[in-house]
Amino acid sequence: MTEATTPPRRAAVVFIFITVLLDILAIGLIIPVLPRLIEAMTGGQTARAAEWMAVFGTGFAAMQFVVAPSLGALSDRFGRRPIILLSNAVLAANYVAMALAPSVLWLLAARLVAGGASASIATAGAYIADVTPPEGRAKAFGLLGAAFGVGFVLGPAFGGWLGNDDPRLPFWVAAGLSAANFAYGLFVLPESLAPANRTALRLAAATPWRALASLRGTPGVAGLAGVFFLANLAQEVLPAVAVLYTGYRYGWDAATMGLALALVGVCSAVVQGRLVGPLVARIGERRALLVGLGFGAIGMTAYGLAPSGAWFWAAIPVMSLWGFATPAVQSLLSARVGAEAQGRLQGALSSLRSIGGMIGPTVFALSFAASIEPGTDLPGLAFWMAGAVLAMAGALAWRVGR
Repeated sequence: MTEATTPPRRAAVVFIFITVLLDILAIGLIIPVLPRLIEAMTGGQTARAAEWMAVFGTGFAAMQFVVAPSLGALSDRFGRRPIILLSNAVLAANYVAMALAPSVLWLLAARLVAGGASASIATAGAYIADVTPPEGRAKAFGLLGAAFGVGFVLGPAFGGWLGNDDPRLPFWVAAGLSAANFAYGLFVLPESLAPANRTALRLAAATPWRALASLRGTPGVAGLAGVFFLANLAQEVLPAVAVLYTGYRYGWDAATMGLALALVGVCSAVVQGRLVGPLVARIGERRALLVGLGFGAIGMTAYGLAPSGAWFWAAIPVMSLWGFATPAVQSLLSARVGAEAQGRLQGALSSLRSIGGMIGPTVFALSFAASIEPGTDLPGLAFWMAGAVLAMAGALAWRVGR
């Protein structure tokens, strides 16, 4: 296929929306079953499974931290499309390996490879910056967030349903979706980065430490990057403990958790796909960021306090308003670097996200494990800690705005 360049903006956003949607569908399928599969492999002990989830989350994030900046630099040199294709090809093979895993260590090794290969979502951020003007990026990033929402509507619901009878079946379906995404990228997805905007490849400058140091060199970026980091750190509580927490506290099975995650996806899709643009147009990106972080802190606290499954369900729409924050901070950050550096910016942000991913699963999963030990009755502790982190992010965002 002949590589296209500089596609029409609206069509390009639709193309990348579909790419991210297929990615999230594959990820969403395994969310309700991965903790259960680990639990089964560790003798059915919930606290032990939580400890292993910490290892899985930290290892996945560590691989992203090491690899993501180099992939960002490669996308600045060779374009976004080849990186997306490579990512999806590796992920398709990886899900097959996870479906066949006979032990926790095999499953962990496959998960580490997935961490190194999961570049297509971060590259999608650079793709959006390539094809949208600064004033339209918050809305475009909101549509990207809506792809996450739609993916989480269908993925966890089907994953929970499929996983009730066979916890390995969702991995096979995820492999098929990643293979379909590879085919879509190969035959349909156009390149977004024009040759004139490509830069020389300097992998020595694309190490995680150099990438993070580059955030300090552009005015206004470091503070916003701190907000981005704290928000992503707080988000790690959900994959780390949500499945185990709801199973322990409310007796939810994989199907029920899948439906709850589907509601999260519906609400997130509405917020990011329909409400971000009008809100940003009305109050601006900085205020939208503060509103989102505030609702996130309230929602996390409500999750931890919910005395029953019904209260947890009621907190989901409140929590979804957190979705105003991510497109706003991404738009503010992307507006501060040139077209030739969007891939490196996304690589640096991916490294920050990965640091949060290394810290968060360990802190939140081990806090949850400790909170349900005999003599302790604080199962919502991990969510309260995440709410406090989001409150800190809001305070920093307020300071940066001033």
